[in-house]
Amino acid sequence: MLQLSFIRENQELVIELLSKRNIDATEMIAEVIQLDEERRQTQTELDNTLAESNALSKEIGMLYKSGKTDEANAIKDKTAQLKEDSKALTEKLNNTSENLDELLYKIPNVPNEVVPTGSSEEDNEEVFREGDIPELSKNALPHWDLAKKYDIIDFELGNKITGAGFPVYKGKGAKLQRALINYFLDKNTAAGYNEMQVPHLVNEASAFGTGQLPDKEGQMYHVNGNGDNFFLIPTAEVPATNLFRGDLLTENELPKAITAYTPCFRREAGSYGAHVRGLNRLHQFDKVEILRVEHPDRSYEALNEMVEHVKNILRELKLPYRVLRLCGGDLGFTSALTFDFEVYSTAQERWLEISSISNFETFQANRLKLRFKNSEGKSQLAHTLNGSSLALPRVLAGILENYQTDNGINIPDVLVSYTGFSTIE
Repeated sequence: MLQLSFIRENQELVIELLSKRNIDATEMIAEVIQLDEERRQTQTELDNTLAESNALSKEIGMLYKSGKTDEANAIKDKTAQLKEDSKALTEKLNNTSENLDELLYKIPNVPNEVVPTGSSEEDNEEVFREGDIPELSKNALPHWDLAKKYDIIDFELGNKITGAGFPVYKGKGAKLQRALINYFLDKNTAAGYNEMQVPHLVNEASAFGTGQLPDKEGQMYHVNGNGDNFFLIPTAEVPATNLFRGDLLTENELPKAITAYTPCFRREAGSYGAHVRGLNRLHQFDKVEILRVEHPDRSYEALNEMVEHVKNILRELKLPYRVLRLCGGDLGFTSALTFDFEVYSTAQERWLEISSISNFETFQANRLKLRFKNSEGKSQLAHTLNGSSLALPRVLAGILENYQTDNGINIPDVLVSYTGFSTIE
Protein backbone atom coordinates (compact mmCIF):
# COMPACT_ATOMS: atom_id res chain seq x y z
CA MET A 1 0.00 0.00 0.00
CA LEU A 2 1.29 3.44 -0.88
CA GLN A 3 2.06 5.66 2.09
CA LEU A 4 -0.53 8.37 2.53
CA SER A 5 2.20 10.93 3.24
CA PHE A 6 3.89 10.03 -0.06
CA ILE A 7 0.64 10.52 -1.98
CA ARG A 8 -0.05 13.87 -0.29
CA GLU A 9 3.44 15.20 -1.03
CA ASN A 10 3.74 13.77 -4.57
CA GLN A 11 0.26 13.84 -6.09
CA GLU A 12 1.34 14.73 -9.62
CA LEU A 13 4.25 12.24 -9.56
CA VAL A 14 1.98 9.41 -8.38
CA ILE A 15 -0.50 10.15 -11.18
CA GLU A 16 2.33 10.31 -13.73
CA LEU A 17 3.92 7.02 -12.63
CA LEU A 18 0.59 5.17 -12.46
CA SER A 19 -0.04 6.25 -16.05
CA LYS A 20 2.74 3.76 -16.94
CA ARG A 21 0.25 1.10 -15.83
CA ASN A 22 -2.31 2.64 -18.21
CA ILE A 23 -4.23 3.95 -15.21
CA ASP A 24 -5.64 7.46 -15.05
CA ALA A 25 -5.44 7.93 -11.29
CA THR A 26 -6.42 11.61 -11.25
CA GLU A 27 -9.87 11.14 -9.72
CA MET A 28 -8.70 8.35 -7.40
CA ILE A 29 -5.86 10.44 -5.96
CA ALA A 30 -8.18 13.45 -5.62
CA GLU A 31 -10.60 11.27 -3.64
CA VAL A 32 -7.76 10.06 -1.41
CA ILE A 33 -6.80 13.67 -0.62
CA GLN A 34 -10.43 14.62 0.00
CA LEU A 35 -11.02 11.68 2.36
CA ASP A 36 -7.77 12.39 4.17
CA GLU A 37 -8.73 16.05 4.64
CA GLU A 38 -12.14 14.97 5.94
CA ARG A 39 -10.49 12.46 8.28
CA ARG A 40 -8.07 15.07 9.61
CA GLN A 41 -10.82 17.65 10.11
CA THR A 42 -13.05 15.12 11.88
CA GLN A 43 -10.16 14.03 14.09
CA THR A 44 -9.52 17.66 15.05
CA GLU A 45 -13.20 18.21 15.86
CA LEU A 46 -13.27 15.03 17.92
CA ASP A 47 -10.12 15.98 19.82
CA ASN A 48 -11.53 19.44 20.59
CA THR A 49 -14.86 17.99 21.67
CA LEU A 50 -13.21 15.45 23.97
CA ALA A 51 -10.93 18.10 25.40
CA GLU A 52 -13.86 20.41 26.11
CA SER A 53 -15.81 17.53 27.66
CA ASN A 54 -12.89 16.61 29.92
CA ALA A 55 -12.41 20.23 30.98
CA LEU A 56 -16.09 20.60 31.83
CA SER A 57 -16.06 17.34 33.78
CA LYS A 58 -13.24 18.67 35.94
CA GLU A 59 -15.12 21.96 36.38
CA ILE A 60 -18.28 20.10 37.43
CA GLY A 61 -16.31 18.19 40.05
CA MET A 62 -14.90 21.40 41.50
CA LEU A 63 -18.32 23.06 41.55
CA TYR A 64 -19.83 20.13 43.45
CA LYS A 65 -16.99 20.33 45.95
CA SER A 66 -17.68 24.03 46.36
CA GLY A 67 -21.39 23.39 46.97
CA LYS A 68 -22.45 25.05 43.71
CA THR A 69 -24.85 22.29 42.77
CA ASP A 70 -27.10 24.35 40.47
CA GLU A 71 -24.17 25.58 38.41
CA ALA A 72 -22.76 22.04 38.20
CA ASN A 73 -26.09 20.60 37.04
CA ALA A 74 -26.40 23.30 34.39
CA ILE A 75 -23.02 22.39 32.93
CA LYS A 76 -23.90 18.67 33.00
CA ASP A 77 -26.48 19.25 30.29
CA LYS A 78 -23.73 20.59 28.05
CA THR A 79 -21.42 17.62 28.75
CA ALA A 80 -24.24 15.25 27.81
CA GLN A 81 -24.50 16.98 24.44
CA LEU A 82 -20.72 16.84 24.02
CA LYS A 83 -20.80 13.08 24.62
CA GLU A 84 -23.41 12.71 21.88
CA ASP A 85 -21.30 14.89 19.59
CA SER A 86 -18.15 12.86 20.29
CA LYS A 87 -20.02 9.62 19.62
CA ALA A 88 -21.22 10.92 16.25
CA LEU A 89 -17.75 12.25 15.39
CA THR A 90 -16.15 8.92 16.32
CA GLU A 91 -18.54 7.08 14.05
CA LYS A 92 -17.87 9.55 11.23
CA LEU A 93 -14.10 9.23 11.76
CA ASN A 94 -14.25 5.44 11.66
CA ASN A 95 -16.32 5.45 8.46
CA THR A 96 -14.06 7.97 6.76
CA SER A 97 -10.92 6.07 7.78
CA GLU A 98 -12.44 2.80 6.56
CA ASN A 99 -13.35 4.34 3.20
CA LEU A 100 -9.87 5.82 2.90
CA ASP A 101 -8.20 2.47 3.67
CA GLU A 102 -10.42 0.65 1.16
CA LEU A 103 -9.42 3.13 -1.52
CA LEU A 104 -5.72 2.94 -0.66
CA TYR A 105 -5.87 -0.87 -0.90
CA LYS A 106 -7.09 -0.55 -4.48
CA ILE A 107 -4.21 1.64 -5.66
CA PRO A 108 -1.30 -0.38 -7.12
CA ASN A 109 2.33 0.35 -6.46
CA VAL A 110 3.92 3.15 -8.47
CA PRO A 111 6.39 1.79 -11.04
CA ASN A 112 10.06 2.64 -10.78
CA GLU A 113 11.12 5.35 -13.25
CA VAL A 114 13.02 2.77 -15.37
CA VAL A 115 9.87 0.70 -15.98
CA PRO A 116 8.96 1.02 -19.68
CA THR A 117 5.54 2.29 -20.65
CA GLY A 118 3.40 -0.40 -22.28
CA SER A 119 0.08 -2.17 -22.21
CA SER A 120 0.93 -5.88 -22.45
CA GLU A 121 3.71 -8.47 -22.45
CA GLU A 122 4.47 -7.47 -26.02
CA ASP A 123 5.90 -4.21 -24.65
CA ASN A 124 8.31 -5.85 -22.19
CA GLU A 125 12.00 -5.10 -22.77
CA GLU A 126 14.50 -7.89 -23.26
CA VAL A 127 17.60 -6.90 -21.29
CA PHE A 128 19.66 -10.10 -21.41
CA ARG A 129 19.86 -13.39 -23.28
CA GLU A 130 22.20 -16.34 -22.81
CA GLY A 131 22.59 -19.95 -23.90
CA ASP A 132 22.49 -21.77 -27.19
CA ILE A 133 19.18 -23.11 -28.43
CA PRO A 134 19.77 -26.79 -29.23
CA GLU A 135 18.95 -28.28 -32.60
CA LEU A 136 16.58 -31.16 -32.10
CA SER A 137 15.86 -34.03 -34.44
CA LYS A 138 12.76 -34.10 -36.60
CA ASN A 139 11.31 -36.62 -34.14
CA ALA A 140 11.45 -34.15 -31.23
CA LEU A 141 8.36 -34.05 -29.01
CA PRO A 142 6.79 -31.52 -26.64
CA HIS A 143 7.11 -32.40 -22.97
CA TRP A 144 3.53 -33.72 -22.60
CA ASP A 145 4.26 -36.37 -25.23
CA LEU A 146 7.65 -37.11 -23.70
CA ALA A 147 6.00 -37.52 -20.30
CA LYS A 148 3.65 -40.12 -21.74
CA LYS A 149 6.32 -41.87 -23.81
CA TYR A 150 8.64 -42.37 -20.84
CA ASP A 151 5.85 -42.71 -18.24
CA ILE A 152 7.23 -39.97 -15.96
CA ILE A 153 4.24 -37.61 -15.63
CA ASP A 154 0.59 -38.69 -15.79
CA PHE A 155 -1.79 -35.85 -16.53
CA GLU A 156 -4.82 -38.10 -16.98
CA LEU A 157 -4.31 -39.79 -13.62
CA GLY A 158 -4.11 -36.39 -11.94
CA ASN A 159 -7.34 -35.41 -13.67
CA LYS A 160 -8.96 -38.57 -12.31
CA ILE A 161 -7.85 -37.85 -8.75
CA THR A 162 -8.55 -34.12 -8.66
CA GLY A 163 -9.00 -32.43 -12.04
CA ALA A 164 -7.08 -30.80 -14.85
CA GLY A 165 -3.91 -29.03 -13.75
CA PHE A 166 -2.97 -31.51 -10.99
CA PRO A 167 -0.41 -33.89 -12.54
CA VAL A 168 1.05 -37.04 -10.98
CA TYR A 169 4.84 -37.40 -11.22
CA LYS A 170 6.04 -40.99 -11.52
CA GLY A 171 9.33 -42.86 -11.23
CA LYS A 172 12.23 -40.89 -12.66
CA GLY A 173 9.89 -37.94 -13.21
CA ALA A 174 9.24 -37.74 -9.46
CA LYS A 175 12.94 -38.14 -8.69
CA LEU A 176 13.86 -35.39 -11.16
CA GLN A 177 11.28 -33.14 -9.55
CA ARG A 178 12.74 -33.81 -6.10
CA ALA A 179 16.27 -33.34 -7.43
CA LEU A 180 15.41 -29.89 -8.76
CA ILE A 181 13.89 -28.85 -5.43
CA ASN A 182 16.98 -29.95 -3.49
CA TYR A 183 19.33 -28.39 -6.02
CA PHE A 184 17.53 -25.04 -5.91
CA LEU A 185 17.48 -25.03 -2.10
CA ASP A 186 21.17 -25.91 -1.91
CA LYS A 187 22.07 -23.12 -4.33
CA ASN A 188 20.00 -20.64 -2.35
CA THR A 189 21.35 -21.57 1.06
CA ALA A 190 24.91 -21.49 -0.29
CA ALA A 191 24.18 -17.91 -1.38
CA GLY A 192 23.21 -16.94 2.16
CA TYR A 193 19.45 -17.52 2.19
CA ASN A 194 18.07 -19.07 5.37
CA GLU A 195 15.87 -22.07 4.60
CA MET A 196 12.40 -22.11 6.16
CA GLN A 197 9.47 -24.49 6.08
CA VAL A 198 6.31 -22.41 6.09
CA PRO A 199 2.55 -23.11 6.24
CA HIS A 200 0.69 -23.83 3.01
CA LEU A 201 -2.43 -22.10 4.33
CA VAL A 202 -2.57 -18.45 5.36
CA ASN A 203 -5.12 -16.25 7.05
CA GLU A 204 -6.76 -13.16 5.60
CA ALA A 205 -4.32 -10.76 7.28
CA SER A 206 -1.37 -12.51 5.63
CA ALA A 207 -3.00 -12.37 2.20
CA PHE A 208 -3.67 -8.65 2.66
CA GLY A 209 -0.13 -8.08 3.88
CA THR A 210 1.54 -9.17 0.65
CA GLY A 211 -1.16 -7.80 -1.65
CA GLN A 212 -2.96 -10.98 -2.74
CA LEU A 213 -6.10 -9.45 -1.24
CA PRO A 214 -8.07 -7.76 -2.57
CA ASP A 215 -6.25 -7.83 -5.96
CA LYS A 216 -6.05 -11.61 -6.58
CA GLU A 217 -8.89 -12.95 -4.45
CA GLY A 218 -10.44 -14.84 -7.38
CA GLN A 219 -7.15 -16.56 -8.20
CA MET A 220 -6.73 -18.17 -4.77
CA TYR A 221 -8.35 -21.30 -3.38
CA HIS A 222 -10.42 -20.31 -0.35
CA VAL A 223 -10.99 -22.69 2.58
CA ASN A 224 -14.10 -21.33 4.26
CA GLY A 225 -16.20 -23.53 6.50
CA ASN A 226 -16.49 -24.91 10.02
CA GLY A 227 -15.04 -21.69 11.35
CA ASP A 228 -12.04 -21.69 9.00
CA ASN A 229 -11.15 -18.72 6.82
CA PHE A 230 -7.87 -19.64 5.12
CA PHE A 231 -6.33 -19.37 1.67
CA LEU A 232 -4.11 -21.95 -0.02
CA ILE A 233 -0.88 -20.13 -0.83
CA PRO A 234 -0.25 -19.06 -4.44
CA THR A 235 3.48 -18.79 -3.63
CA ALA A 236 5.80 -19.12 -0.63
CA GLU A 237 6.19 -15.35 -0.83
CA VAL A 238 2.98 -14.96 1.19
CA PRO A 239 3.80 -16.96 4.35
CA ALA A 240 7.54 -16.22 4.20
CA THR A 241 7.11 -12.44 3.97
CA ASN A 242 4.53 -12.55 6.75
CA LEU A 243 7.16 -14.01 9.05
CA PHE A 244 8.05 -10.36 9.61
CA ARG A 245 4.56 -8.84 9.77
CA GLY A 246 4.39 -6.23 12.53
CA ASP A 247 8.10 -6.48 13.33
CA LEU A 248 10.34 -3.59 14.30
CA LEU A 249 13.85 -4.68 13.33
CA THR A 250 17.15 -3.04 14.08
CA GLU A 251 19.24 -1.76 11.19
CA ASN A 252 21.90 -4.36 12.07
CA GLU A 253 19.38 -7.16 11.51
CA LEU A 254 19.07 -6.25 7.82
CA PRO A 255 19.06 -7.85 5.39
CA LYS A 256 16.79 -10.77 6.08
CA ALA A 257 17.19 -13.44 3.37
CA ILE A 258 14.81 -16.42 3.26
CA THR A 259 14.35 -19.37 0.92
CA ALA A 260 11.45 -21.82 1.07
CA TYR A 261 10.09 -24.71 -0.94
CA THR A 262 6.31 -25.09 -1.09
CA PRO A 263 3.62 -26.42 -3.35
CA CYS A 264 1.67 -23.51 -4.82
CA PHE A 265 -2.04 -23.38 -5.62
CA ARG A 266 -3.64 -21.12 -8.21
CA ARG A 267 -7.10 -21.29 -9.70
CA GLU A 268 -5.90 -19.71 -12.98
CA ALA A 269 -9.50 -18.98 -13.88
CA GLY A 270 -10.09 -18.47 -17.59
CA SER A 271 -6.87 -20.19 -18.71
CA TYR A 272 -7.53 -22.45 -21.68
CA GLY A 273 -5.90 -23.46 -24.95
CA ALA A 274 -2.72 -25.08 -26.25
CA HIS A 275 -0.49 -22.47 -24.58
CA VAL A 276 -1.43 -23.85 -21.15
CA ARG A 277 -1.08 -27.53 -22.09
CA GLY A 278 0.92 -29.99 -20.00
CA LEU A 279 3.19 -28.29 -17.46
CA ASN A 280 2.81 -24.86 -19.01
CA ARG A 281 0.13 -23.85 -16.50
CA LEU A 282 -1.04 -25.83 -13.48
CA HIS A 283 -3.36 -25.40 -10.53
CA GLN A 284 -0.85 -27.08 -8.20
CA PHE A 285 2.89 -26.85 -8.76
CA ASP A 286 6.14 -26.78 -6.83
CA LYS A 287 8.31 -23.71 -6.45
CA VAL A 288 11.37 -22.63 -4.51
CA GLU A 289 11.24 -18.98 -3.49
CA ILE A 290 13.79 -16.43 -2.34
CA LEU A 291 12.89 -13.21 -0.55
CA ARG A 292 14.71 -10.38 1.13
CA VAL A 293 13.90 -7.65 3.64
CA GLU A 294 16.32 -4.83 2.87
CA HIS A 295 17.38 -1.36 3.87
CA PRO A 296 15.89 1.04 1.29
CA ASP A 297 19.37 2.32 0.41
CA ARG A 298 20.46 -1.03 -1.00
CA SER A 299 17.28 -2.75 -2.17
CA TYR A 300 18.04 -2.25 -5.87
CA GLU A 301 21.54 -3.59 -5.38
CA ALA A 302 19.89 -6.62 -3.75
CA LEU A 303 17.51 -6.92 -6.72
CA ASN A 304 20.48 -7.12 -9.09
CA GLU A 305 22.10 -9.74 -6.85
CA MET A 306 18.94 -11.85 -7.01
CA VAL A 307 18.86 -11.57 -10.81
CA GLU A 308 22.50 -12.67 -11.05
CA HIS A 309 21.82 -15.56 -8.67
CA VAL A 310 19.07 -16.97 -10.91
CA LYS A 311 21.25 -16.44 -13.98
CA ASN A 312 23.92 -18.61 -12.39
CA ILE A 313 21.43 -21.42 -11.73
CA LEU A 314 20.27 -21.42 -15.36
CA ARG A 315 23.89 -21.38 -16.56
CA GLU A 316 24.55 -24.52 -14.53
CA LEU A 317 21.42 -26.15 -15.95
CA LYS A 318 22.62 -25.09 -19.43
CA LEU A 319 19.19 -23.91 -20.49
CA PRO A 320 18.76 -21.08 -23.01
CA TYR A 321 17.05 -18.19 -21.29
CA ARG A 322 16.34 -14.48 -21.49
CA VAL A 323 15.56 -11.74 -18.98
CA LEU A 324 12.77 -9.20 -19.52
CA ARG A 325 12.09 -5.91 -17.77
CA LEU A 326 8.31 -5.79 -17.44
CA CYS A 327 6.43 -2.80 -18.79
CA GLY A 328 3.89 -0.91 -16.70
CA GLY A 329 0.92 -2.73 -18.20
CA ASP A 330 2.36 -6.16 -17.35
CA LEU A 331 3.67 -5.23 -13.91
CA GLY A 332 2.20 -6.98 -10.88
CA PHE A 333 -0.06 -5.00 -8.54
CA THR A 334 2.48 -4.78 -5.72
CA SER A 335 5.69 -4.43 -7.73
CA ALA A 336 7.78 -1.33 -8.43
CA LEU A 337 10.13 -3.17 -10.79
CA THR A 338 10.08 -6.77 -12.04
CA PHE A 339 12.45 -8.87 -14.12
CA ASP A 340 10.98 -12.01 -15.70
CA PHE A 341 13.13 -14.99 -16.67
CA GLU A 342 12.00 -17.13 -19.58
CA VAL A 343 13.48 -20.42 -20.76
CA TYR A 344 13.25 -21.38 -24.41
CA SER A 345 11.24 -24.49 -25.20
CA THR A 346 12.77 -25.82 -28.40
CA ALA A 347 10.06 -28.39 -28.98
CA GLN A 348 7.27 -25.84 -28.52
CA GLU A 349 9.28 -23.06 -30.20
CA ARG A 350 8.27 -20.54 -27.56
CA TRP A 351 9.54 -18.84 -24.42
CA LEU A 352 8.20 -20.05 -21.06
CA GLU A 353 8.25 -17.86 -17.95
CA ILE A 354 10.09 -19.55 -15.10
CA SER A 355 10.81 -16.75 -12.63
CA SER A 356 9.76 -13.25 -11.63
CA ILE A 357 12.07 -11.20 -9.42
CA SER A 358 10.55 -8.04 -7.98
CA ASN A 359 11.29 -5.10 -5.74
CA PHE A 360 8.17 -3.94 -3.91
CA GLU A 361 9.97 -1.08 -2.15
CA THR A 362 7.77 -0.06 0.84
CA PHE A 363 4.46 -1.22 -0.68
CA GLN A 364 4.23 -4.55 1.14
CA ALA A 365 6.07 -3.29 4.23
CA ASN A 366 3.45 -0.57 4.71
CA ARG A 367 0.68 -3.18 4.66
CA LEU A 368 2.69 -5.46 6.92
CA LYS A 369 3.80 -2.67 9.29
CA LEU A 370 7.31 -3.99 8.79
CA ARG A 371 9.79 -1.41 10.02
CA PHE A 372 13.32 -1.00 11.28
CA LYS A 373 15.09 1.53 13.46
CA ASN A 374 17.56 3.48 11.37
CA SER A 375 20.91 4.88 12.52
CA GLU A 376 19.13 7.94 13.93
CA GLY A 377 16.86 5.74 16.05
CA LYS A 378 13.79 6.56 13.97
CA SER A 379 11.28 3.97 12.78
CA GLN A 380 11.35 3.48 8.98
CA LEU A 381 9.61 1.15 6.53
CA ALA A 382 11.82 -1.58 5.08
CA HIS A 383 11.89 -2.69 1.44
CA THR A 384 10.77 -6.21 0.48
CA LEU A 385 11.84 -8.25 -2.55
CA ASN A 386 11.08 -11.73 -3.76
CA GLY A 387 11.65 -14.06 -6.67
CA SER A 388 11.30 -17.62 -7.93
CA SER A 389 14.45 -19.66 -7.65
CA LEU A 390 12.87 -21.46 -9.36
CA ALA A 391 9.35 -22.48 -10.44
CA LEU A 392 9.60 -26.16 -11.31
CA PRO A 393 7.00 -27.01 -13.98
CA ARG A 394 8.42 -24.98 -16.86
CA VAL A 395 12.02 -25.62 -15.83
CA LEU A 396 11.20 -29.32 -15.95
CA ALA A 397 9.46 -28.83 -19.31
CA GLY A 398 12.55 -27.03 -20.62
CA ILE A 399 14.85 -29.83 -19.47
CA LEU A 400 12.69 -32.58 -20.96
CA GLU A 401 12.36 -30.83 -24.31
CA ASN A 402 15.84 -29.35 -24.71
CA TYR A 403 17.72 -32.39 -23.43
CA GLN A 404 15.79 -35.00 -25.45
CA THR A 405 17.54 -37.27 -27.92
CA ASP A 406 16.28 -40.07 -30.15
CA ASN A 407 17.41 -42.53 -27.45
CA GLY A 408 16.05 -40.80 -24.35
CA ILE A 409 16.31 -37.68 -22.23
CA ASN A 410 19.66 -36.65 -20.81
CA ILE A 411 19.89 -35.13 -17.34
CA PRO A 412 21.84 -31.87 -16.84
CA ASP A 413 25.25 -32.71 -15.38
CA VAL A 414 24.67 -30.57 -12.29
CA LEU A 415 21.61 -32.65 -11.36
CA VAL A 416 23.06 -36.16 -11.75
CA SER A 417 24.36 -36.28 -8.17
CA TYR A 418 20.80 -35.43 -7.03
CA THR A 419 18.90 -37.82 -9.31
CA GLY A 420 21.27 -40.78 -9.21
CA PHE A 421 20.81 -41.32 -12.97
CA SER A 422 22.00 -39.50 -16.08
CA THR A 423 19.29 -40.43 -18.57
CA ILE A 424 15.61 -41.22 -18.80
CA GLU A 425 15.13 -44.06 -21.27
